[in-house]
Amino acid sequence: MTHQRPAYEEVTIAHGGSTVTLRPSLRAAATLEARYGFPALFRALDECDLTIVSEIILTCSITRQGAAAFLAANMGRSLSPFFNSVQSPLYQLVSMLTPAPAPNAKPASNPGKPLAWADYYAALFEHATGWLGWTPEQSWNATPTEIDRAHAALIAKLKAIHGSNDQQEKQAVASDPDASFDRNALESLRGSIRRHGR
Repeated sequence: MTHQRPAYEEVTIAHGGSTVTLRPSLRAAATLEARYGFPALFRALDECDLTIVSEIILTCSITRQGAAAFLAANMGRSLSPFFNSVQSPLYQLVSMLTPAPAPNAKPASNPGKPLAWADYYAALFEHATGWLGWTPEQSWNATPTEIDRAHAALIAKLKAIHGSNDQQEKQAVASDPDASFDRNALESLRGSIRRHGR
């Protein structure tokens, strides 16, 4: 069974009577990717690296105080049950730090030069503030998927109003970020985790 990302991207983790809500905001995505990179984030989840897992929780939490309280309530206890409770939802959360593919997206025949994730997140911020007119705070708090979909909807609206030609369409399509990020490997990793009951 393939995991389907929710329309509203948010994850709640619970353990030992404590819960915390996490959101894969643009701010969290840019911060965690710059600090660790996606391969290290997924490896930390797979290897139950408490330091990086704690950083993911703190960075993505709706309130930092809530995340700190959640982590404090679960320290000093056995870590195995803790990771059994939080590992799967955190995998989902980290995958949400990248934009979900558009439901009707067609494979790009000429994707252009790959972008580094940092450049891609900077472009999303520019789209949110420049094209969509969102404030910087709204932009940083939106998820990459929300910005990507809202920007695509704006482009579609402008095309419907003003028409388009092939050259304009090519300029509006952004390159996929970081060609080294292997989505198939990510799906394989998720399947492995589900099979092992984590």
